[in-house]
Amino acid sequence: MVFWKRLFNNTDISNTDQKSQFKGEPVNLKGHTDGQTRIFFTREREIDLYELEELCDAVGWARRPLRKVKRALTYSFMVVSAWEVKGNRKRLIGFARATSDHAFNATIWDVVIHPRFQSKGLGKGMMKYMIRQLRSEDISNITLFADPQVVDFYRRLGFVLDPEGIKGMFWYPD
Repeated sequence: MVFWKRLFNNTDISNTDQKSQFKGEPVNLKGHTDGQTRIFFTREREIDLYELEELCDAVGWARRPLRKVKRALTYSFMVVSAWEVKGNRKRLIGFARATSDHAFNATIWDVVIHPRFQSKGLGKGMMKYMIRQLRSEDISNITLFADPQVVDFYRRLGFVLDPEGIKGMFWYPD
């Protein structure tokens, strides 16, 4: 699948139109001194679903139907992605999205960082970027769901477990 994706999906940003469309906030990573590579965060929604699937595969997530992923992106309040730009090529290396009531609350979902970029500050930077963007939209309550192995990561960013004794509840189909 990767061969066909690369054959038919050119991620070359060398032409002027594509360069002008790629807007993002530059990122500095710990231990990243390669002068030819740049990292950016962006809220642009142009994300190739196959590239997102490859990113999720890289961290071992279960595959989801692409039609549902596309719908989730379409109806998300905010989509944030991290990109590695080397010369004229760009590659998706991080992703997160949020749903919201567009007034008070937002929930962050699907936070993923490529393993090669983990433990370099990219996840922390992307979460801070997302929180800043949500706050700029006047969202005051931000929640998320986290696997047990990453709870401490989110704690260090200011998230708390079970604030004020609030218990979340879930409904699942039988």
